[in-house]
Amino acid sequence: MEAMSALRQDIKLAQRVITRPAGAGGENSRSATEDEFDAMIAQGHFQLWWSAHGLRYGVPRATVNAPGTAFVLVNLSRGVLDRAREAFDDFAVLSLTAKTETLAARLAARGRETSAEIVARLERAGSMRPQGPDVLEVSNDGSLGETVQRALSVLQPVRA
Repeated sequence: MEAMSALRQDIKLAQRVITRPAGAGGENSRSATEDEFDAMIAQGHFQLWWSAHGLRYGVPRATVNAPGTAFVLVNLSRGVLDRAREAFDDFAVLSLTAKTETLAARLAARGRETSAEIVARLERAGSMRPQGPDVLEVSNDGSLGETVQRALSVLQPVRA
């Protein structure tokens, strides 16, 4: 997502608010305590929020409604896709797929999960592929550059 945004100024990344320490997880997210997150929900700060993996995630409205943006990329949990379809206009799911071996190596390299958690996650990944007419599948087994070019082509096959 960062590489796609770096190539195109009209593609923005939604900075999620997550109830985990700042800097944890290798993503440019905003950290919040449970109480802060609850306050943000009460204030209508989020376009969408959900719980997954023992954490809470929120997508700020301001990020989604940024002027001059053709695409806003948001890292979502598969379990929240139907709610996201209702929350966002002109929504599409960019589903990156990869072989099990590729996923296992990448998850291990992140260092966020134990071996047992990685195995469980891989089992879930195979059974929880996104479904629907708005799902755009892109192979992510190659290099980052190859995946980015495939994803950009799928998102906007013909640019004016």
